[in-house]
Amino acid sequence: MYTLLSGLYKYVFQKDEYCILILGLDNAGKTTFLEQSKTRLSKNYRGVSLAKITTTVGLNIGTVDVGKARLMFWDLGGQEELQSLWDKYYAECHGVIYVIDSTDEERLSESKRAFEKMVTSEALDGVPILVLANKQDVEPCLSIPDIKTAFGDCASKIGRRDCLTQACSALTGQGVREGIEWMVKCVVRNLRRPPRQRDIT
Repeated sequence: MYTLLSGLYKYVFQKDEYCILILGLDNAGKTTFLEQSKTRLSKNYRGVSLAKITTTVGLNIGTVDVGKARLMFWDLGGQEELQSLWDKYYAECHGVIYVIDSTDEERLSESKRAFEKMVTSEALDGVPILVLANKQDVEPCLSIPDIKTAFGDCASKIGRRDCLTQACSALTGQGVREGIEWMVKCVVRNLRRPPRQRDIT
């Protein structure tokens, strides 16, 4: 009887766990996005002051529950010397959130190179990618069409996976919940059937 009740409890309350990488150049807003996600989606979470967040050196980890899914976020440092460590985490992840600083046009090509290297890794084949055009609350900033145009020739390298480019402000929370809900839908669906092609443009 205990075994039956224990099994029923686990079926009702246990969450399916998914690992999501948060990648992008340093100062793109990855850690702010993670903190905003935890603040908005985790009950009783008292976040750190967003104004006190500094550049990540190494790794930040956070967990968010969305319905029956538990997302374990790994926020990796984006400095050039740390990007070589990204691929050490690819095999374990179910999805990638790639954050772009849409106010930093000078580093857009650098961000694109890092994205291309990431997206062509065989270890990420089929893994859904959410591209967040962050800092959309700051003027002037690159628009979604601007970023899609700049990253346009990456479309053929995305392969058979879900991919969405979305406006975001990690500071104000714009697009945070919507992005995470999209990611949950994709990772859950990927376990049930093969992913479909999505075009970054």
